[in-house]
This record gives sequence, structure tokens and C-alpha cells, in this order.
Amino acid sequence: MLKKTFLFLVFLSFFCNAFSQELRSPERFLGYKLGEQFTPHYKIVDYFRYIEHASKNVRLVQYGFTNEGRPLIAMFIASGENIGRLEDIRKNNLSLAGFGTASATTNAPVIVWLSFNVHGNEPASSETSMQTLFDLVDSTNTRTQGWLKNTVVVIDPCLNPDGRERYVNFYNSVRGTIPDANPSSREHAEPWPGGRINHYYFDLNRDWAWETQKETQARMALYNQWLPQIHADYHEQGYNAPYYFAPATEPFHKDVTVWQREFQTVIGKNHAKYFDQNGWLYFTKQEYDLLYPSYGDTYPIYNGSIGMTYEQGGISAGLAVVMRSGDTLTLADRIAHHHATSLSTIEIASANAQKLLDEFKKFFDNSRANPPGEYKTYVIKNDNNDKISTLTKLLDRNGIQYGFGLKSSVSGYDYVTGKNETYNAGPNDLVINAHQPKSVLLNVLFEPKTFVADSNTYDITAWSLPYAFGLKAYGVKESFVPEATTLSKANAQTLTNTHAYAYVSTWQSVNDVKFLAALFKKGIKVRYAERPFEAAGKKFNAGSLLITRAGNDRSDFDNEVIQTANDLNHELIPLTTGFVERGADLGSDVIRYIHQPRVMLVTGDGVSAEAMGEIWHFFDQQINYPITLVRYKDLAKTRLSDFDVAIFPNGTYEDFPSDKLQNWVRDGGKLIAIERAVSQLVDKKGFDIKKKEEKKDDKVDDQKEDKADDKNKPAVTINLFGNKEREALRSTVPGAIYKINLDNTHPLGFGLPPYYYSLKLSDDIYDFLGDNDWNVGTVKKDGYVSGFVGQKSKDKIKDGLLLGVQPMGRGTVVYMVDDPVFRSFWENGKLLLSNAVFMVGE
Repeated sequence: MLKKTFLFLVFLSFFCNAFSQELRSPERFLGYKLGEQFTPHYKIVDYFRYIEHASKNVRLVQYGFTNEGRPLIAMFIASGENIGRLEDIRKNNLSLAGFGTASATTNAPVIVWLSFNVHGNEPASSETSMQTLFDLVDSTNTRTQGWLKNTVVVIDPCLNPDGRERYVNFYNSVRGTIPDANPSSREHAEPWPGGRINHYYFDLNRDWAWETQKETQARMALYNQWLPQIHADYHEQGYNAPYYFAPATEPFHKDVTVWQREFQTVIGKNHAKYFDQNGWLYFTKQEYDLLYPSYGDTYPIYNGSIGMTYEQGGISAGLAVVMRSGDTLTLADRIAHHHATSLSTIEIASANAQKLLDEFKKFFDNSRANPPGEYKTYVIKNDNNDKISTLTKLLDRNGIQYGFGLKSSVSGYDYVTGKNETYNAGPNDLVINAHQPKSVLLNVLFEPKTFVADSNTYDITAWSLPYAFGLKAYGVKESFVPEATTLSKANAQTLTNTHAYAYVSTWQSVNDVKFLAALFKKGIKVRYAERPFEAAGKKFNAGSLLITRAGNDRSDFDNEVIQTANDLNHELIPLTTGFVERGADLGSDVIRYIHQPRVMLVTGDGVSAEAMGEIWHFFDQQINYPITLVRYKDLAKTRLSDFDVAIFPNGTYEDFPSDKLQNWVRDGGKLIAIERAVSQLVDKKGFDIKKKEEKKDDKVDDQKEDKADDKNKPAVTINLFGNKEREALRSTVPGAIYKINLDNTHPLGFGLPPYYYSLKLSDDIYDFLGDNDWNVGTVKKDGYVSGFVGQKSKDKIKDGLLLGVQPMGRGTVVYMVDDPVFRSFWENGKLLLSNAVFMVGE
């Protein structure tokens, strides 16, 4: 009997030890201490999946995949009591925000969301995510188990797996057995394009509101199903910088509430307590503001959360680097600092859970009852169904409610004229009432002029969606409820094999460009009308596509054209004759044939990866048109005759091959230069583009002479060192909107009104082109619309060229001074870029 009891006790002891050892720390699971090496993304996922099976207090959600097929995951951690009712907690939380009809209570867990590694080459935070997860599920950790009694924590270990792996693979390929901490070592110099960005070279931390990228769309679908009370976004900055945490600096958007401001300080003080104990350097209230709406801190704030950015010094630091101070910063140090703010964030949330939930509910109650901003209704004229459809998809993704149609006329701010106008809304016009849960986000995205309390900002200062989409809109101070929740459409015409003489398609949106690309893919030849015309009782604008039977002598012509249109839900008008009612007949010389262009996009060292990525994504993902990426350093050996179009994105190009390009253009090529690529052609033989010279004002010169003669005043202005940043702002344009005059009779302006809203990121402006060229987009002195522009820059941006076309031999040069597809949310410019590629020079 004693023997059996002994054996039972041995077995019980073994079983208990085995069970207690079952939950492995990251170190035990990976086989190395965090910080000794970078962990591949798949191993991070493996650890999270291991915890999913080893702990009863977690739920793992795979919410999507990256472009390169890597999983996107989020782990929900809660107490044993709360983990089984996560869905009830989620529904209650949404009810607090005004979504759903169920009754809600603030006597519920607070939700804390931690987002790690949105920039791939800021990898310390993904390492941190594993340690933070372990601390939360470790049943012996009494601190964290106490927090989880009233807190649900969500951990997204890596928002940008493709970028992270690009960085980690680079670093592992160049490191030695012992990390080289010398900053000059190659392991501290990433090759182009770097790991910061995703597969298509987008900065995912600028994409929260716009949701142009696959990763963002998947993540935001999950995020908006929960709407946490606290969101922390983990980053790294230059490795010489101390740690940054909340509170943020000005400018704060005016819709940031007093509570959101105050609680940032509460959190910051809690972090400071731990950093002070360890003697770690940190700073607050500098550099990182709360204005631009598409960040990982501002977007949550505009959605009722306490949103924060945390920045650890570490970009390009590898596993170890010697800082300017002479100290060595290690990956282990970086992990420790992020780990401290992770736990501190959860701790302070738990300690203030009831207040956070009360203020969260108050935020959304106020949003519905007393929406912020001057306008209580936005009315967007529907003169472009495709653009309206694209805009409503963006609203849907952000949870912004809308409808269509009004019976009465409205009087409000006209975004185009900048004046108060009366407008008779139609049944298909988009109507957005501000009395809704997402009214703060709505106001931020739609207000025509962003109030900027401090001009020293971290990002663009203007983004109003009506301008970004090029839509006519009205801001109305009264509250109007739309007549319908869905767009009323006439019965769609069912096209059959009509044996048409030709088919006509509009040319006014990205969908029209996608339709053209699909026709090309099927070998269908397409023409366009250089001038407006009328046929079949309808008016067609210049740029309208014509798919004629002539030139498409094939038995499946009608079937292929109609099937392509049906697949894309694209409207076509069949014509039975080439004899038009007004304008030029279809056999006229103003009906131009569109040659299917072979397009080259320049990439590589010297090229802005983000600017290049916008164009790559547009062709590859939005219009599905083939494009060849050619490294800039390979241009010398590239046979340019293989291409019809060459696009040079923004960049700093050394030894620009202007002579070779000029010869290619003269032989029929089309060169499209964008942003700083335009400056590479200034003063180059054969290119007509010239920098606009600043004209001196005689009165200013006289004042200077008077000052010089005044013995009591110095002739030279003495600047204060402390004002250097403010003085520099006088010559900056951190993203402002300008209205430019557009010649929409020129192919570069087809499908657009006689004006265009351009997002300026610099004060670059050029002289008007010569008599044999085309000044398609020009700006006058009253072109400024919204956003901060330094006074010197504002004086400069007037009476000059922003869009131009220069015929050269049998080819063409297109000058685009501003980025037409900025971050892919600037919908207004996508047709402009398409015109440059497909229409100009035909």
C-alpha cells in the first residue's frame, strides 16, 4: 500500500511539474533570449499559436493575409471569467458607441489594443509582443492577473509582416557571429527600398483612414468591430533619440476632447514612473502631434479612443549600435523599453477602467446628439457614379453612415466656389448627416479647411475628401436626413449581341480606365473622341472611349466587348451608325486611335519608394494593367525602344540620362516626370521646362535700402537660434490643397472639370511653357484652398505651371509637378495619371 501511495505521489508530482512547465516563455520556446537575434515572423506566429493551445485565457484571430501570403493575427487575452463571453463584451462595447440596439452598460471590461511593428524596419516591438503576451497569460504573475479582471487586451504582434521580413532577411544576410556596433558597418545601412514599407511600398501608418492596402483593410475590419478604449501604436525612431511617449505635442485637432488630452498625461506619468526607476531617458510633448487622421494614434482618437504613439530609438540599429553619446544600444534594451510601456499601458487602463468606459460612452453620445464642426449635413453631388461608389466604400469601411437624396433645396458652403450657395439636391446625391456615432471622424475627413493650431506639424495639413475625390460638395449647417439608404438606380440596360456599329464608354473615373485595360487584355482596339459629340440622343464628352467594329474584325467582337462591360458592371452605349447628331463623325480625324502602351516605371536607388509604390499599386492592383519595373541604375543598358511610356516618380536622380531620353522621346516615346523628377529636366537641352524665378518687389528693395541707411538699425537681420525651426516653416508646404486651372480640352485634362485640386507637398512651381507647348494646369495667386503654407512659399506658388505637356519630335514629355496619386487616397488625380499614360500624344 505504501509503495502504491509513493508511486502515486511521484506520478502526481511529475504531472504537476509537467503541467506547470507546459506554458513556456518566449526564451524557452524559441531557444534563445529575446534580443539575442531577430525572430522571423513565422516563429512569432508559431509562439502565438502555441499560447493559443497552452492557455485557456486567450482567443487567437487570424484576420487576413499580406500581399506575400503571411498571416495577420491578433490575440485577445482576458480573465477566465471574461474570455468565454468575448462576443458579449464586444457587442456591449459597440452599443456604448451607438451601434446596435441592445442596451449597454459601462460596468464592463475596458479594452486595450496594442499594435506592434507597423513599420517593418522598426522590429523591436514584435519581439516585445511575445514577452507581453507571456506576462499576461502567466497565471503566477499576480500583477497582470489582477489587471485582467477588468481589462481585455488585444495584441497584434506585427501589422507589417512583409516589411519586417524584408528587414530581418537583410540583416541576417550581412551580420557576423558578433554584431558590429560600429554605425558605419553595412548591417546598419539597409538597401533600397528598406523594410519600413509593405509589399507595394506603402507606409501602413499613413493608411488607417484611407484603407488602400490589403493589410489595412483586413485590420480595420476587425478594429471597427471592437473600437477599444485605448490604442497604443509601437514604433522606433533614429537610434540616437531617447524614448518618446504621450502626451503628444501640438497641433492637436480641435475635435480632440479635453478628456483625451488629459488622459494622455495620466498615461505618460505612469510610464515616466518606470523609466525614472530604471534611469532611462525619455521625452514627451515634442515632435509627434495629433492632427493627420490616418495615423495609429489619431485614427483611434477620432473613434473615441485614447490613441498614442510610442517611439523607441532603434531604426538601423541592428542588434547593437554605438550612439553619439558613446553608449551602446542593444536590441534587448529596445525590447525592455517597449515592454515597460506595454505593461504600464495595461496597468493604467485597469486602474481607470470605469472612467475610460464612461468617457467612451460620453464621446459617442455627444457625437450623435451634438456633432462637432460647423456643418451638420454634407451633400455631395452625384455627377460621377463611379467616384460616389468609391467614396461610399471608404465610408462603409470607416463605419460612417450615409444615404441618398433630399426633397428640398439646401443652402451651404460650396467647396468649389468657397461661398455660401443654394443647391437643389437630386435623388442620387450622397447625403451624410452628422448626427451619428462617427461624427467626429466625419468632421475631420470632410471639413473644407483644417484648423492648424501650430504650423510645425509632422505630416500633411489638408485632406478634405471632396477635394481628394474631385467631387462637388456642400457643407450645410442644418440637419437633413437623407430620403433613402441606398442609391436609386434606373433599371440596368441589358446589352445583347446587337451587332453595333460602335460602343461608347464614358471616361471620367478609374473604373473607365480599368475597362480600357480589360479591353486591351482581350485584344480589342479602342479609340477616343478628341472633342465632345452627340449620338443616340446622348451627349459625350471629350475623352469618351469608342470601340468600333472597324479595326476589330472578329466574329466575337460584340460578345467580348459586352462580356467585358458586364464583368465590370460597366455601362456601354451601342451606336448603330457612325453618323453623329452633333460633332465629328466616328471616321473623323478627331477620333484618335489609342495605341496599347508598353509602360516602364523607374525604381531603385534615388527613387522615392513610396511614390513609386503608389504608381505600381495603381497599375497592378487597381486597373490591372501590365507595367515593367526597371531599376534606375539599369537604364544605361535598357533598350528604351521596348517601351512606349517611361514614368519617373519623385526622386533624387544622379547623372540623369536626359540626352538618351530625349532621343527616345523624339522617336515616339512618352516621358512622364513627376515631382522632383521634373527638376532633373530644367536647363537640359531640348526640354522647355524652367524654374519660376521669384520676382523682387521694388517696395521691399526700397525698404531694405532705407534700413541700411538708418544708422540706428542693423542692415543685416539677426536671427535668434531659438527661432530657427519657426523661421524654416516660412518656406515649407507640409501638404496643402491648391485649386488649379485645368485645360480639360487637352487630353491630359480629359474627364475632369476645368479645374483640379492638387495636393502640394512643396513650393515647386515652373514658368509657363512656350508657344508650341501646352500649359494644361496653371495656378493663379488665389489658388490656395486649405492647409498650412509658409508665407514665403505662399508668395511663390502663384502665376506658374503645375501641369504641362511638351511635344518633342514624334513623342511627348509630360510634366507633373505634384504627386497625382498621393498615398492612393487622392482619387482626384488617378484619372490625370491615366490621361498622361493612355491619352496624351495619341
